[in-house]
Amino acid sequence: MDKKTNLGKSELVVNPIGLGTNAVGGHNIYPNLDEEAGKDVVRTAVEHGMNFLDTAYIYGPERSEELVGEVMKEFKRDDIILATKGAHQFKGEEVVFNNSPDFLKKSVEDSLKRLQTDYIDLFYIHFPDEDTPKDEAVGALKELRDEGKIRSIGVSNFSVDQLKQANKDGYVDVIQSEYNLFKREAEKEMLPYTAQNQISFVPYFPFASGLLAGKYDENTTFDDYRAEHPFFQGEAFKENLAKVDQLRPIAEKNGVGVPHVVLAWYLNQPSIDAVIPGAKRSKQVVDNLKTLEVNLSDDEISQIDRIFS
Repeated sequence: MDKKTNLGKSELVVNPIGLGTNAVGGHNIYPNLDEEAGKDVVRTAVEHGMNFLDTAYIYGPERSEELVGEVMKEFKRDDIILATKGAHQFKGEEVVFNNSPDFLKKSVEDSLKRLQTDYIDLFYIHFPDEDTPKDEAVGALKELRDEGKIRSIGVSNFSVDQLKQANKDGYVDVIQSEYNLFKREAEKEMLPYTAQNQISFVPYFPFASGLLAGKYDENTTFDDYRAEHPFFQGEAFKENLAKVDQLRPIAEKNGVGVPHVVLAWYLNQPSIDAVIPGAKRSKQVVDNLKTLEVNLSDDEISQIDRIFS
């Protein structure tokens, strides 16, 4: 199914189901990653019309961009909408955030080399720093856009106030932030602001670390960061699983799985034009595309809203 949508005010036209690539070469995030399997994930995405790829300098670090860049060489560059992010700066062992114009410009140049391309479709400031006025940081990206090195401007993990400052001149096209059915703070101020200002909101952690994918039960145990996460603790975990179980009848009625219903619900929210679920296997990529077959009724959208309110 060939659905396409614009990101914000930009000229970027994407499949609403994109691919987050932190499990492609993100060795600092996931242990024991298979790089060839990761490249296959990216390849499968592009082959199936999933043209919106999301990576970042810090995934690896650097390695995700390199692997994505290798796979992109196998395809026509114009067929891919490539997003990456920068702001992390290593000072010895310490990592700090840097939004200064000079650092962002260097970050873009370095990403271009790793990705083996001469332009980036969407460049995000990955995290805000404490010092740089956000309109100055975005102003540097506007210069890069004017030079043709990037095509659109994004920010990530910004508060509403930081976004407003960043967008003072109307240059921000996209914000990426955490949002899912269990974490809905963005609905209070962020989504109304982005909708009003034609900024696309791209949620990360759309499945709440797998919880909203409907694949866990009370006996599931975790040996990674989820072992300490409040969503996965004791009674809270059981209550969360019970909420997810209430999505199963809606999924069955639509002939899809729970993950597809969850993603479809996001795409029905104001200013959420695309989602970027991650994948470690090619099969997951193809499966995510079933979301495009889901047409939730107004009643179903309200019902899901109430379950997770």
